Amino acid sequence: MDSSHVLSVVTFVYGLAAVLYIASLIFRQDTAGKAASIVIFIGAAGNAAGIGLRWWESHQQNIGHAPLSNLYESLVFFALTIAVIYLVVERKYKNRIIGAFVTPLAFLAMAYASLSPNISDRIMPLLPALKSNWLIAHVMTCFIGYAAFALAFGVSIMYLITFGKERSGESILARLPSPAMLNELNYQLIMFGFLFLTVGIITGAVWANSAWGRYWGWDPKETWSLITWFVYIGLLHAKMMRGWDGKRIAYLSMLGFLAVMITYFGVNYLPGLHSYGSR
Repeated sequence: MDSSHVLSVVTFVYGLAAVLYIASLIFRQDTAGKAASIVIFIGAAGNAAGIGLRWWESHQQNIGHAPLSNLYESLVFFALTIAVIYLVVERKYKNRIIGAFVTPLAFLAMAYASLSPNISDRIMPLLPALKSNWLIAHVMTCFIGYAAFALAFGVSIMYLITFGKERSGESILARLPSPAMLNELNYQLIMFGFLFLTVGIITGAVWANSAWGRYWGWDPKETWSLITWFVYIGLLHAKMMRGWDGKRIAYLSMLGFLAVMITYFGVNYLPGLHSYGSR
């Protein structure tokens, strides 16, 4: 079985995990939640194994590069980072309900990579601009940041659902974490993601100087990365200096993730030095 088949199976494993987490929330089935935790762990392990296998296959084809060079490979890594960060959050907070709002994002990333007819899963030689030791550092840091923002997006939705609502014992809301805990977790995830996004932009600038002889060229991807950075630095400034909290931070977090999605998908097909991301 080659890496593409392994990763296709992982898509359905993530889908099963998402269904189990949602079922645990709706039907109050702790057994489903425990099963979901096992399934998402298996999915993450299979995802990591698929990436490793794809790397080995590239060497077998005398191409030999980290599988982080095109849209398919980045989506696969994006799904893995979402799953891994979620597992850390679940272990720390001992709350599986968050998985109902987060694991569907990992599933959607893998489903788009594996099932979309517009995305090729072929292992391709690196373009000249990508032949650099900065490839791994830049892509990994950016996507760890993106994954943290994805979790913050899910947590923000949870916060807006729970905030100010009646939490009676008969309500599904009674199973959700408290707004205070979600608010704090949202802030921690955004801080974590912002640090990695910042490092990703810096490593990208250094790489651009090496590849194209300039640190910044206002390429569409570069421009939207900067816009995304400003959205999140604005959020952090509003929280730390202006005292913003709660619903306003949740809405800004969701706006920031929209900017992430535009940066990731929206500009891939525009003319520019990063148009290879759509391959």
